[in-house]
Amino acid sequence: MISTVLHNVTILDGTGGLPYTTDIGIVNDRLALIGDLAGRDAAVHLECTGKIVAPGFIDVHSHSDELWLALPTCEGKIFQGVTTEIGGNCGMSAAPLHGPGLERVARHAQRIGIGAVQWRTLDEFFVLVERNGVALNVATLVGLGTARQNVSGDSERALEPDELLAQARVVQEACDHGALGVSSGLIYPPSMYADTGELIAMARAAGEAGAAIYASHVRDEGDGVVEAIAEALEVGRAAGVTVQCSHHKASGKANWGKVHQTLPLIERARASGVNAFCDVYPYVASWTDLATILPPQARYGGIDATLERLTDAQTAEAIALYLRLKQDGLWHDILITEVGSERNARFAGMRLDEIAFALGVSPAQAALRLLIQERLDVGAVFFKMNEDDVASVLSAEFCCVGSDASIRAFTGPTAHGVPHPRTFGTFPRIFRRFVQQRRTLGLPEAVRRVTSLPAQIFGLRDRGTIESGKLADLVVFDSENIRDTATYEQPYSKPEGIHHVFVNGRPVLLHGELTGERPGRVLRGGR
Repeated sequence: MISTVLHNVTILDGTGGLPYTTDIGIVNDRLALIGDLAGRDAAVHLECTGKIVAPGFIDVHSHSDELWLALPTCEGKIFQGVTTEIGGNCGMSAAPLHGPGLERVARHAQRIGIGAVQWRTLDEFFVLVERNGVALNVATLVGLGTARQNVSGDSERALEPDELLAQARVVQEACDHGALGVSSGLIYPPSMYADTGELIAMARAAGEAGAAIYASHVRDEGDGVVEAIAEALEVGRAAGVTVQCSHHKASGKANWGKVHQTLPLIERARASGVNAFCDVYPYVASWTDLATILPPQARYGGIDATLERLTDAQTAEAIALYLRLKQDGLWHDILITEVGSERNARFAGMRLDEIAFALGVSPAQAALRLLIQERLDVGAVFFKMNEDDVASVLSAEFCCVGSDASIRAFTGPTAHGVPHPRTFGTFPRIFRRFVQQRRTLGLPEAVRRVTSLPAQIFGLRDRGTIESGKLADLVVFDSENIRDTATYEQPYSKPEGIHHVFVNGRPVLLHGELTGERPGRVLRGGR
């Protein structure tokens, strides 16, 4: 028997082709029938006249990971039409945890309410997610920062040959357990200490294990962005793997326009045989750790070593001078989003110059005080990008979309601080801002960028297009009224215009409301 019939839907099938109107019949977890289904028996009939149905959206750059256990309803993403998330980005993943990497994950697990870390391997983590149930499909990369930490802790030195072999074994074990590939976060310790040779070796190890993807938060998204993209492409070329340039941008006013150098660089690499892509989020502000403003050498040795430097009067004075020179006139462009304790929670949602005024100190001193008091656990939004650049990146045919955000809810342990609006608005904003308003993409092409293109890049078989026999991951939306409502000031706000979302044939959103269903699956090794 047919489980659900969507009547009179306008289908955008994910290929970029023109829309057409008909009915869709879901049987169990599959798209079984596409055509006139008037009068056919079904458990559920949904009238969808005037609405678009598309394949479920795929978020290629997520940081949910352990939150799949803490927040299995995944509401912040389900409301956006996301049916699949790829985690383990920017060099950090939930597993494997063979050594010092366990401490970072354990701190996060305590904060989000899942208690002790009950896994060590990626397979054990996946088993927990499957047992607990999750609303959307999940897949992950293995973070090279996590893998490196397992082998050498927070050491900033080059790895010895035996350590490189040990790290390669960690990577290959994770890929054997279902990781899609590897990721690097080359502005974060300890990923940032890996040289190009180490990155090539680890990408090659993943490729040999059948997980031939290297996704990189590149080494510099500002002054050195051209060279950083070139390094990522060289890793792919030398290792023989696909390259995904994560959240591609040119950061800082002096660098605006450099995407017109980096995008041709990627195009030339593709023409020469490198399987290269990028992703983007539709905002002009990034969101990361406030500690990224520190000079790299200040972060050598991990959190305790960094705090020791920040609390040493002479060293702190030198770092404050560095910050004044680097950030002069730009402190208002840094918005604090959240802190690790209640001590400074009042500063969430304030700019750093405003915090400095409230404390009666310089902005550099205010930043250092926050970092010391919160043990570096401070998040910040940085307004450093140009929307014309964002549109240029999005217009590249090899660009897909990633939120660069974790799942959050409107209540509970994740409902704190003032997160980046991309947490709740990324995918609707693509359609509102860059399809309807700026006309960067046409509607069919925008759907392709969030469905079949990411499915192709990451090997997600049976997903990403609407075809008979494919798995029934679907989103039904109003193409005229879909929009994001989350702002930097008020990010906890649901998008509008998304009516129904199906994951593996079961409704997780009906008439704009969560159903509580958890039909998502772990997608191992591209499945």
